[in-house]
Amino acid sequence: MSSGWNFAEVWETVADQIPDAPAQVQGGRRFTWRQMDERADGVAAALLEAGVVEQDKVAQYLFNGPEYLESMYGAWKAGLAPVNTNYRYADEELVYLWDNADAVAVVFHGAFADNIERIRARVPKVRLWLWVDDGSGPCPEWARPYEDAARTRPGRVVPPWGRSGDHLYMLYTGGTTGMPKGVMWRQDDLYRNLLGQVGDARVREGDADLAFVREKVTGPGVVGLPACPLMHGTGCMTQLIVLSQGGSVVTLESRTLDVEELLSTIEREKVNMIAIVGDAFAKPIIRSLDAAADRWDLSSLVVITSSGVMFSEQSKEALVRHLPQVMIIDAFSSSEAVGMGASVSTASDTSATARFRVGENTRVVDEDGRDVEPGSGAIGRVAVGGFQPVGYYKDDLKTAATFLTIGGRRYSVPGDFAKVEADGGITLLGRGSVCINTGGEKVFPEEVEEVLKTHPTVADAVAVGVPDEKFGEAITALVELRPGLELDEAELIAHVKSKLASYKAPKRVLRISTIGRAPNGKVDYKRLREHALGQLAPG
Repeated sequence: MSSGWNFAEVWETVADQIPDAPAQVQGGRRFTWRQMDERADGVAAALLEAGVVEQDKVAQYLFNGPEYLESMYGAWKAGLAPVNTNYRYADEELVYLWDNADAVAVVFHGAFADNIERIRARVPKVRLWLWVDDGSGPCPEWARPYEDAARTRPGRVVPPWGRSGDHLYMLYTGGTTGMPKGVMWRQDDLYRNLLGQVGDARVREGDADLAFVREKVTGPGVVGLPACPLMHGTGCMTQLIVLSQGGSVVTLESRTLDVEELLSTIEREKVNMIAIVGDAFAKPIIRSLDAAADRWDLSSLVVITSSGVMFSEQSKEALVRHLPQVMIIDAFSSSEAVGMGASVSTASDTSATARFRVGENTRVVDEDGRDVEPGSGAIGRVAVGGFQPVGYYKDDLKTAATFLTIGGRRYSVPGDFAKVEADGGITLLGRGSVCINTGGEKVFPEEVEEVLKTHPTVADAVAVGVPDEKFGEAITALVELRPGLELDEAELIAHVKSKLASYKAPKRVLRISTIGRAPNGKVDYKRLREHALGQLAPG
């Protein structure tokens, strides 16, 4: 009997059950469960040799690839906490992240060696650098080749302090404002939350018993493919589910979205489930399928999951038209609140944009902590209970503001606002942190953006608030137009007014060459607001 669910112990059990089944694939590289298990032991041994102590932090500064999940596995084997690292961060952000996380080891792709060289002296806590060869150059003298560690085959590695369900998965989230914050997930809570959504109720309610894993995993499981980055929660958490059920993870070789590679890989590897992030991924996929519907055999694909961003009804309809066998699961979750709700779309029933069925532990509460009445039109904050994070790393104030006790139960309340419909479902409005207050009315940018994106000239859009003498804040839209088309500001404003209350329509619409979404589909509202202010400045 375990002291709680621990991913290393679960995956070791899977490796013992199906040692010769595939675990990870990238291009021509293929690893069985036995191989991944042995390689993770090598990584764990290298970490312990570096003098780490229980729950020290290990950062993954990696593009998608087998080494990402493998090094997380190695960290968990050693009783350490993996820490995701956004590979788009600049020097100051990297220094802040690794210092804030107290990282003692970093696993990095060779392409990032120059970035690290510039800041290495500023992160003195890091004592081990594991260099993953990606053909970009030689291993720096201050680093150790990852493969040297992965190939040592030390046997099963268990640290002197053992393993526990209390050991952490650290997920840093940049959100839409502020510096990154480290969400602390106990492995036991995360496992029960994720696997409880797709498996037996015993995962949520019973003791952590590896006999349950042996009972469930008797052969190869599903084949998953994260089209989005593993460095973000959507990509990583979906694959934790896949591996914990004895499945295999296929990663793409391209480091930016290549739809042809994605669809060809689904066909070649007979992928069953892909993880994307809303329209930012769905629309390019749809364009490729529109252009060559019969080019790929995608019959193996049965599930498309998305989380973290708005996913339009129009895109869902187009995907299931091309892929009628597919179920689209649009999960309403965030790094610090998993399981708030979900919508499911199939060929026979497509869910509306931002409409979700709430999870069993979800409620929408007003400022006094009372439940919002269904159908009342009132707006409240979404709160989710059950198995949730313990808080933010080294940030007691933010923890106290986000993790609240309501009616004697602990909830994660990350700041998402919603209305409760008469049928009990919710309509998501957006994050309060980017809400625009115009003339005393609160407008959520996502609502305006989704309407703008339905206009035939608009490829992508963002709404921000800019200072205004009359309204306090004026809604300003930044639009990325489809190739070869021109901006018609008046027409776009009228289009929004035809769908929403007039006060929600932008006062100005500005053209921008690209919205510049991050790989997880999110936008930098602060940067785009500054861009809008620059365009609107006199002269």
